[in-house]
Amino acid sequence: MSQQIRKAAGKLGILTPGMGAVATTFMAGVIAINKGLSKPIGSVSQMGNIRLGKRTEDRNPLIKDFVPLANLKDIVFGGWDLYEDNVYEAAMHAKVLDAHMLLQIKPELEAIRPMKAVFDRTFVKNLDGTYIKTGANKMDLAKQVMDDIENFKDANDLDRVVLVWCGSTEIYFEASEVHSTIEAFEQGLKDSDPNISPSMIYAYAAIKLGVPFANGAPNLTCDIPALVELSKLTSTPIAGKDFKTGQTLMKTILAPGLYARALGVSGWFSTNILGNRDGLVLDDPDNFKTKEVSKLGVLEDIFKPEDNPDLYGEIYHKVRINYYPPHGDNKESWDNIDIFGWMGYQMQIKVNFLCRDSILAAPIVLDLALFIDLAKRADMSGIQEWLSFYLKSPQTAEGLRPEHDIFKQLIKLQNTLRHLMGEDLITHLGLDYYQELVDEIL
Repeated sequence: MSQQIRKAAGKLGILTPGMGAVATTFMAGVIAINKGLSKPIGSVSQMGNIRLGKRTEDRNPLIKDFVPLANLKDIVFGGWDLYEDNVYEAAMHAKVLDAHMLLQIKPELEAIRPMKAVFDRTFVKNLDGTYIKTGANKMDLAKQVMDDIENFKDANDLDRVVLVWCGSTEIYFEASEVHSTIEAFEQGLKDSDPNISPSMIYAYAAIKLGVPFANGAPNLTCDIPALVELSKLTSTPIAGKDFKTGQTLMKTILAPGLYARALGVSGWFSTNILGNRDGLVLDDPDNFKTKEVSKLGVLEDIFKPEDNPDLYGEIYHKVRINYYPPHGDNKESWDNIDIFGWMGYQMQIKVNFLCRDSILAAPIVLDLALFIDLAKRADMSGIQEWLSFYLKSPQTAEGLRPEHDIFKQLIKLQNTLRHLMGEDLITHLGLDYYQELVDEIL
């Protein structure tokens, strides 16, 4: 199948709706890496190895040397934001990265300026955009975004473009009739239907042009029937949703271990404090609801209480996020986990994770962009469930339960890459080694 993958020739444009803490940290990091000032720590595509064949073959190349990914030096950055600050100004304001580091790449960052954003305060009540598009209706706004994409591609002599949503979490709402078909959705755009959010406008614009789209927030975006259908018609890969960072990353590491050992869990209390723009947005209950649904689903899908009532049938799961400006982007999370073991004896696990939200998210943006570009060049369209490794609330085909176990997700990702390159899939069974020993003795 490797012959079917088009080469990563030319330049790749990575456009981010939202150029705040996450996007600017991502862009600054790649520029610093290209200048030899840093290394791509946390990027599986750049620093992760993949085993090929039997263990005895000792083939463990870096993923970036195994599959034809875009070279980091061939990436061109752009995006949209509610504020007119260039990336250097936005990064200084976000206060994620050290000012001394930013000064070393200041010219490159200053050259990246946002395009006017699609914004509707109905969906993000705690922000008030000043650098925003206006139009006759939402279809007009979508066409403006399409023009932005095409103009950016032409101006930078790009071979390919991908979009990764790095904007704020929108309010919680569920899919309705306007989201059911392409025809209904396009009519809704023309009618400026109130149930079509800004993130959906970006997703529609990208998918309509055949540009891959990944959603890094828990919003209802490319996971509506209309846009899934459109992605198939335009042969466009899509993936979502919600970057798996911080507390949920820890849950998808710890919970599979408890489940694997058949240890019971009666309660899991999670609370967070953070003070960046994301924290401000989530301070509104309607926006928090979107994030809460994303975070709550993780344990239910890992533990499957309906299948394991004795172990998880009475689990009480609570999630809280509190806006605390002094912490800025340095998110702190606490987890209290009440577990029980043999003969029902009670035990506890306490986790205090002092993380840097954008530092954990930036390599995810890079990997999603590179892998979804690979998917496009391999003629893979529609939902890319193999990218669920990076996401809190993985998008799946209708009727399929998402897999949240990060170790199973990694196997799925690696086996997809092996499949694309014509290598044998790895099952980790290993019985053949021992059968060979028996055969030798006999």
